[in-house]
Amino acid sequence: MQLRKIDRVDMDIRQLKYLDALITAGSFTKAAERLNMAQPALSQSIKRLEQELGVTLVDRGANKSSKTLSLTAEGSALHQHAKLIIKNMAQAEAHIKSMANLTMGEVRVAVPGMLGSFYLPRRLMAFRHRHPELKLSLFEGGTRDTLKMLQNEDVDIAIITANDLTDEFDSHLLLQEQMVVAVGREHPLAKSDAVTLEEFFQHELVFFKPGYFHREWMLEQAEQLGLTANIAFETNLINLIKQVVAQEYGITTVLEMVIEKHDNICAKPFIPPIFLDLHIAWKKQRPISQADRAFVEFLMLNR
Repeated sequence: MQLRKIDRVDMDIRQLKYLDALITAGSFTKAAERLNMAQPALSQSIKRLEQELGVTLVDRGANKSSKTLSLTAEGSALHQHAKLIIKNMAQAEAHIKSMANLTMGEVRVAVPGMLGSFYLPRRLMAFRHRHPELKLSLFEGGTRDTLKMLQNEDVDIAIITANDLTDEFDSHLLLQEQMVVAVGREHPLAKSDAVTLEEFFQHELVFFKPGYFHREWMLEQAEQLGLTANIAFETNLINLIKQVVAQEYGITTVLEMVIEKHDNICAKPFIPPIFLDLHIAWKKQRPISQADRAFVEFLMLNR
């Protein structure tokens, strides 16, 4: 007997489904009826598969009295693989359909600390209420951290500053928020209507640690003015920053949204006013999922 070497087989899922239907039905006639196709076409498809594989799958001479088909050893082995492949394909199709219909999926988003604590909570809960089947994974950190996570594809979308936008991203402008000076209610600057950068840098400062846009931007301004920023206290804990400022151990600058009515803090605008543009962004070369797209659209509608 001469053995044939098989280098590559162009097998598709339909052929495997035909084989499975043939074995389940027990005959070409019944299988063709179940598949809603002509019997000769089914026979040709199985024959073509055998030719491609170089083996006989169906023993057409066996069990003639019962008119049922019998598989060869190769046919039985292929059928076991076929059943698993058909099952996995059905599961994959159901999974993708669930993701497309927003009944399954995960939104991975990185956000700056201030937005994660003061802007997003209510919106996140509203989004979860609308799409309870979706999983939300929120990563909070400095602006440098959120940018790096997006670039490394540790997250699918991120909220970043306009300064960090490059050609590698698609984005929407999410919000424009004013940067304000935060001081204790008895602090001398509390009586001012607005504060210049020169006045700001005359006081002891409470800043975020390196990696936050606010810190980097303010230090750049100090350098341009030929001034030195006197950083007396640094932490990434926003509530701790607010407590330190309220007790007048220093002053800081934050987004206006951070100052709440019950805080023992005054918010004063800079003069001239300073605004920060924040964008929701994703990588151009990595299409976002339906779940991510739904989240972006929801935020844009509920800014």
